[in-house]
Amino acid sequence: MIPSRLFSARPQVMLEGVGFWMLAARVVPGPSCLLLLRASPRLLSVSCADCTKHQEPPRKQPLSEKKLKQHFVDHRRVLVRGGHGGNGVSCFHSEPRKEFGGPDGGDGGNGGHVVLRVDQQVKSLSSVLSRYQGFDGEDGGRKNCFGRNGAVLYIRVPVGTLVKEGNEVLADLSRPGDEFIAAVGGTGGKGNRFFLANDNRAPTTCTPGQPGQERVLFLELKTVAHAGLVGFPNAGKSSLLRAISNARPAVAAYPFTTLNPHVGIVHYEDHQQIAVADIPGIIQGAHQNRGLGLAFLRHIERCPFLLFLVDLSVPEPWTQLDDLKYELEQYDEGLSKRPYTVVANKIDLPQARARLPQLQAHLGQEAIALSAATGENLEELLLRLKELHDHHVATELEQGRQPLRW
Repeated sequence: MIPSRLFSARPQVMLEGVGFWMLAARVVPGPSCLLLLRASPRLLSVSCADCTKHQEPPRKQPLSEKKLKQHFVDHRRVLVRGGHGGNGVSCFHSEPRKEFGGPDGGDGGNGGHVVLRVDQQVKSLSSVLSRYQGFDGEDGGRKNCFGRNGAVLYIRVPVGTLVKEGNEVLADLSRPGDEFIAAVGGTGGKGNRFFLANDNRAPTTCTPGQPGQERVLFLELKTVAHAGLVGFPNAGKSSLLRAISNARPAVAAYPFTTLNPHVGIVHYEDHQQIAVADIPGIIQGAHQNRGLGLAFLRHIERCPFLLFLVDLSVPEPWTQLDDLKYELEQYDEGLSKRPYTVVANKIDLPQARARLPQLQAHLGQEAIALSAATGENLEELLLRLKELHDHHVATELEQGRQPLRW
């Protein structure tokens, strides 16, 4: 009979102890079982020590989301250098019974390029470093062995990255998978085999590898979205984006709560997706770099149509639309003339509902009145958003361009 104290141990330890007890019972039968029962706790303690010995060490606690959060960066200065080419080699073939083997020095490998590649998983330029050096090519070898070329160094950048060198625009990476050679690798040197000629049967000349291209590039990110949500601070842009999409920008009752552009995806029943960008608040004088200034006005340039959001809770809300159009026009001529619709927010407030007829009278057009906080009349905005998107797609196809897809 197994002592009752064996069952007080953990199941894994108990089974190991019973296994030892059964094995010893077969080897030492008879009266010695009593001694074995007295020794069984020692066996159990040994098995417990073995289990403790083989236990996995406690894992490191994962970092919190706040510590892993990266800041949004939409401009970066980058120094890029292509890889250095490998050197050529000067040597002669040496083999028994072959006195004049001739030159057999191989060429060096070419240096690797530095390439900017668009990756949809990257959302800002925060992961882009300030300096990149391409991989060097290998030197040539004996027996006409060429050196290996340097590998290509890829730099992942988000969609909508503009590449500049000084004031010159070199590339506009606005499509997924777009690539741009930022720095060309150096050419590999020539071995003395390359200089073999009829009048020079034993050349000793070899050339070194060329250095890679070096240049300073300026990267600017312009958010790529179908619709740009434009409005003054505290107009309710972030609340509206949270209401129509799964984006979760910060919402608070103070100006400039949103400091970075946020892109939300609006899903429709026919699997159509429309990207809406929440542009941080614009104030009067933004084109003169006041407030957040020019830092985020550039993100509106990529949006083919706009949503002007006005706050109905303030006196004379129709003046907000004129001020917003003026700031956009001063920043980039023609920007305010893109297709747009006016959205009047905070209709749930009593004083706001009373100003709605006056707003529509001053605008001379219908404004979509809704409440981002309560969700009132969001369906009308979604239908209007789809109409603007369908019109944009038809226009792009007529002009032979492929419309943006998410």
